[in-house]
Amino acid sequence: MSTSSYTPPKVWVWDQQNGGAFASINRPIAGATAAKELPVGKHPLQLYSLATPNGVKVTIMLEELLAAGHRGAEYDAWLISIRDGDQFGSGFVEVNPNSKIPALLDLSGAEPQRVFESGAILLHLAEKFGAFLAKAGPARTEVLNWLFWQMGSAPFVGGGFGHFYAYAPEKYEYPINRYAMEAKRQLDVLDRQLAEHEFVAGSEYSIADMAIWPWYGVLALGRLYNAAEFLDVQSYQHVQRWAKAIEQRPAVQRGMKVNRNWGEPHEQLPERHSADDFAKVVAKVVAKNSGKD
Repeated sequence: MSTSSYTPPKVWVWDQQNGGAFASINRPIAGATAAKELPVGKHPLQLYSLATPNGVKVTIMLEELLAAGHRGAEYDAWLISIRDGDQFGSGFVEVNPNSKIPALLDLSGAEPQRVFESGAILLHLAEKFGAFLAKAGPARTEVLNWLFWQMGSAPFVGGGFGHFYAYAPEKYEYPINRYAMEAKRQLDVLDRQLAEHEFVAGSEYSIADMAIWPWYGVLALGRLYNAAEFLDVQSYQHVQRWAKAIEQRPAVQRGMKVNRNWGEPHEQLPERHSADDFAKVVAKVVAKNSGKD
């Protein structure tokens, strides 16, 4: 355990050099730092995002809607590079005053409708298309229970465990232990629920699964924070079963690629404006591997 101590000053002052690998993406004030308009494509839905767990929730939802035959769910997805400060541009701040991805602009109505916060976007789309959420009754309430569970719980996994375990400038035993305990408790909550249900909120695949899988499913599959062994994720057998089943869905596989600009070339689709864009990525990789590019 670290023996260093820290005495907080009487008044906190922002140090831009403090905060670790992602220090540049946050600041203690709101509002725009630069005038920068957002691009707008031809489709009714304009998504401004990045393929973080929160961003992936929405691209999975949109791809699932299209796979289910909802043509009105066609969308343009624009990359927001948070390390470059795109989230602080004036256009983005107009869509989301909180300067966090994802943000959606729905142009299908008489007036443009902004929707921010990933859970709100999932709920907006589910109600708009009448899909992946029961219209009324206990089934709807149960989906919302788990949707809001995710929204309230994931910050402990991301900003808590993930930050101190993977991204903080130094390793400190106390916060890692504190948030590892909470991450494991949450995995156990989910494991117990999935022991009795095929999907998180019951027998039907829903926006609850789409919200939870990019965090807890990907964590259980060993692809988040390189923490699979540390958290003993294999011991959550029901989460494992569910995570692997969701991963096999073609719409999930497509949604994971959208607004992604890191990883293997076949995993990346920084912008998405048509279903054909996925085939173009594959063709480009094939051409490169064959020496034609």
